[in-house]
Amino acid sequence: MEDTFRWSLVTAIAPIAWGTNYFVTHEYLPTGHPLYGAVLRALPAGLLLLALARRLPRGAWWWRSLLLGICNMGAFFALIYLASQLLPVSLASTIMSASPFTMALFAWGLLAERPTAQVLIGATAGIAGVVLLLGAASTSVDLRGVVASVAALTMSSCGYVLAKKWGRASEGPLATTSWQLIAGGLVLIPFAVVVEGAPPHLDGPAVAGFAYVGLIATALAFTAWFAGLRRLPAATVGLIGLLNPVTGVLLGLLFSGDVLTLRQIGGLALVLLGITLSLHRRVAHADGGLPAQILSGQPSRSVGKQISWR
Repeated sequence: MEDTFRWSLVTAIAPIAWGTNYFVTHEYLPTGHPLYGAVLRALPAGLLLLALARRLPRGAWWWRSLLLGICNMGAFFALIYLASQLLPVSLASTIMSASPFTMALFAWGLLAERPTAQVLIGATAGIAGVVLLLGAASTSVDLRGVVASVAALTMSSCGYVLAKKWGRASEGPLATTSWQLIAGGLVLIPFAVVVEGAPPHLDGPAVAGFAYVGLIATALAFTAWFAGLRRLPAATVGLIGLLNPVTGVLLGLLFSGDVLTLRQIGGLALVLLGITLSLHRRVAHADGGLPAQILSGQPSRSVGKQISWR
């Protein structure tokens, strides 16, 4: 159980960082250039991680990196932007909060990780909590935005589970994350040139904003996310991902000076309850490992140990 909690904390770095990304993007990054924004977010972060990992793809990892880069990075970033333009934030976030269910289904089919009643109850509680935190949308719904959100949800859930399946090899998440980010960024470049023309001009705050988004909300966040996927069930990781909208709401309240309403407090409690339920499992033969070992991809003496989820 201790190892599960530790890897849950590592995984939580990702959604918390992604939650801060909303504020940084809104306040400091140029508007009207979502594709270039995605390229500037993914490509430098991927190159940095590649310099640290010092390892190129081999064999099947060339096409795997391209596929995962499209699902988890390139197409995902573009679809999320489109959904955010067409839907209220509350509705788009509520659709994306179904990720524990979709990741559990893909994990069941691809990894034989059968979701338990605890996980399903936790996912239901977490989604209900997100709805209470964000509130219901009061405007009309654009079907195109719904389709974009569902597509982003489906592609990323499938991509994350495939990354978990293929990531069981010797390559660490530091290397595989860099390959995905580079592939996703390169795929977006021609679309950015055709759709948006010249790259945007970046002033000082924009450069600082992209530095934060690239280093913290992308390089660090995705490495922690994929490291957690190696050690935790996919549905549990999906539930931890609900900390993303929680962080966004709390950060917004911090800068606005408002306080949490009773409804939002109830929503926050439900999200935390859902995550707790997914972690409260009997653990057998959990390999604690050190995050540094996993990130570097170096094998340890306890590589053969597995976590038994009942």
